[in-house]
Amino acid sequence: MPTSKAIQRLDDRLASVPPGTIRAEALEAAKRFKTTWIDLGRVLWTVWKDRAFREWGYLTFEAYCTKEVGVRGPTAKKLLYSYSFLEREEPVVLQRIQEHPPATLPHYEAVNALRLLKQRPVVPPARYQEVRAQVLEQGREPLDVRRGIRQLLDAVQQDPEQARAARRQAAIRRMLGTLKSLRVELSAGHLVPERLLTQLDDLAEKLEAAL
Repeated sequence: MPTSKAIQRLDDRLASVPPGTIRAEALEAAKRFKTTWIDLGRVLWTVWKDRAFREWGYLTFEAYCTKEVGVRGPTAKKLLYSYSFLEREEPVVLQRIQEHPPATLPHYEAVNALRLLKQRPVVPPARYQEVRAQVLEQGREPLDVRRGIRQLLDAVQQDPEQARAARRQAAIRRMLGTLKSLRVELSAGHLVPERLLTQLDDLAEKLEAAL
């Protein structure tokens, strides 16, 4: 939790930057970090994505976070990755949190663990949904979430059939995503005959049925 000294340092910084700018917004969000990490994650995501810290005299994002915002680089990365994950994968949940903050906000460490789990192709969708509910709906502590994920991964890796089924589903989903993106590009540019687009649609339907 930020100390009074840290808060004073942030206030001093705020006094020296133009109000209403993304730089000032990041400092304000840092003061609210303990209870509303979502705000800080959102602003840091913008700062990192646009490399805005370079305009303020910092060579690296980590240096900016440590020296100006008072958040260590690794923590800042988890914050922005967790926010980006919610924005990309859970926009409805993110909107609900922002409009009606829950009594127990999902911890950014737990959200980051869920993000990393999402990248594991061996995890069956049903098991992922269980962890998702624990993180986003129940607000489980990061330690409990990480422990549960370790047990889940151990169980999946010990079951070759389950692991194979999970890899199969992940591969099909990736192929579906590529196919749909390609279909949009080909159609928009009128690059292939209509019959080929119909064949792509048929293939997409078959892949969806195989899931």
